[in-house]
Amino acid sequence: MSKTGYCQQIKRSAPLIALVGADGSGKSTVGQELLTWLQPMRPTVLCHLGKQTGNWGRAISRLPFFGNKLDKGIIKHSSKARDEKGAGAVTSIIIFLFSMRRVIRFMRMRRLHARGLTILTDRYPQAVVPGPMDGPGLVARHPKGIIARFLTRREQSLYDWMASYSPDIVIRLNVNLETAIKRKPDHRPASLERKVSDVPRLTFNGAPILDLDSTEPLDQVLAKAKEAILTITTRYDHKISE
Repeated sequence: MSKTGYCQQIKRSAPLIALVGADGSGKSTVGQELLTWLQPMRPTVLCHLGKQTGNWGRAISRLPFFGNKLDKGIIKHSSKARDEKGAGAVTSIIIFLFSMRRVIRFMRMRRLHARGLTILTDRYPQAVVPGPMDGPGLVARHPKGIIARFLTRREQSLYDWMASYSPDIVIRLNVNLETAIKRKPDHRPASLERKVSDVPRLTFNGAPILDLDSTEPLDQVLAKAKEAILTITTRYDHKISE
């Protein structure tokens, strides 16, 4: 049986709720509030499914003397992964290893879900829109070199596999660029701009999506999210009682 088939055929006993959005959309705050609300009602864990490459980049840029220059060099090399011929072997390996970090986190999440725990995720892998919004990093159409070609194909297959396990609901937090920059002043504006524009394009393999405006007051955002989640959890509770 293929990995995709394996993901699709597992019988679920608890909800899987994905919380997605660009940096600055309030994922961490909303996620923690929803976790605190859910845990008294049912066993729930919050799983972070990001690669956290941005955290590494910001940490490097803050290094004294050469940090900023090194960070710019990393950005230049990683951007080649989106060129027609792709990145070289070393850069491809690094990008692939970061993707494997996400795969490991995803597999841990799957084990917890298989044990019957309700899962709330911060971010969720998707295979359609490449780039920083939880999609593949090696996206060149004609990568040069055997290593780059192999890793590009392998990374795409891993994202296809993860994406095949669709959430019961995706709560998509939408934010404008101005608000995102105000909330994340240490982030690169160009990176934030791309993430903000990519968020509405994410489909998550046809999973139900609740679009929320994260610039609204937090209590309003939470009320709408809780209403949608209760619909999903009630459905599972009815299945168990039958």
